[in-house]
Amino acid sequence: MTEARPIQVQVFGTRKNADTRKALRFFSERRVTTHFVDVHERPPAPGELRRFVDRFGAMALVDRQSRRFAELGLAQAVRSGDWWVQRLTEEPLLLRFPLVRCGQRLTVGHDEAAWRSWVDRT
Repeated sequence: MTEARPIQVQVFGTRKNADTRKALRFFSERRVTTHFVDVHERPPAPGELRRFVDRFGAMALVDRQSRRFAELGLAQAVRSGDWWVQRLTEEPLLLRFPLVRCGQRLTVGHDEAAWRSWVDRT
């Protein structure tokens, strides 16, 4: 029988975002090693965003309800996925938080059911 390895997750978000705080609390309560990336201090690299875009599509990562989205007047924007990856890299506050990665498993936004399945597999 193989011994289960402890999981590690990476959470992208901001400390002010309620869903990011919920994700951090969820993993903390289950003693999961969490690497938090505050996008105010270090925006996600284009390659990191590309993982999420490839899985969910660029528009799934955009928070259309965010203040920054309205400030930039992007409601009518119809752009390619590459354009959005570049824009999200430059303007990380357009992202829908949290972005959570556990190996090859990814989630966008608050997805406690998926996180629970990750923890239960260990």
